[in-house]
Amino acid sequence: MSRIGKAPIKLSSDVSVKIEDNTITVKGKLGELSYNLMHGISLELEDNVLTVKRLDDTKNQRAVHGLSRALIQNMVTGVSEGFKKTLHIIGTGYSSEIVGPWLKLALGFSHDILLRVPEGLTVVATPVPRSKGGRSDFTSIITIEGINKQMVGQFAAEVRGCRPPENYKGKGVRYNDEHVTIKAGKAGSK
Repeated sequence: MSRIGKAPIKLSSDVSVKIEDNTITVKGKLGELSYNLMHGISLELEDNVLTVKRLDDTKNQRAVHGLSRALIQNMVTGVSEGFKKTLHIIGTGYSSEIVGPWLKLALGFSHDILLRVPEGLTVVATPVPRSKGGRSDFTSIITIEGINKQMVGQFAAEVRGCRPPENYKGKGVRYNDEHVTIKAGKAGSK
């Protein structure tokens, strides 16, 4: 059996699950998500514990078993706690702001970049004020929140892809826990 697939999903008291035909709907305090089960996958719900079962032991069924369980677990976590990604913008003159349903990024290009914020996501762009004596490592913080883990991660990746961090000065857009190794410049210059 799949180690991921056979793990039970414990449901908290504020999460309700409805299973109809091949569709599971998970509802919680933050919202509602639904998922169509793949062929050969079934669910058992008893005593607030959800168990994912598979039809047989073929290679495809084993792969789909673990995938289905992970997606359902992410749905349960999303509607109860939500998901969050934080990005830091580093670079002189780089900035971000929310303009209606758009995220406006100024990342050193000759033009601003406009990204439409998907429905269901909350995006906050916070400028970081410069301190008088020292300097701040980053100029802006972008926080992306939502109940769908895939949408949160996809939009964060799109924002980061607009200007990935470079290795010489560290300028660009990076995740808050991302470490960028800074390379040495030209050794001959003094």
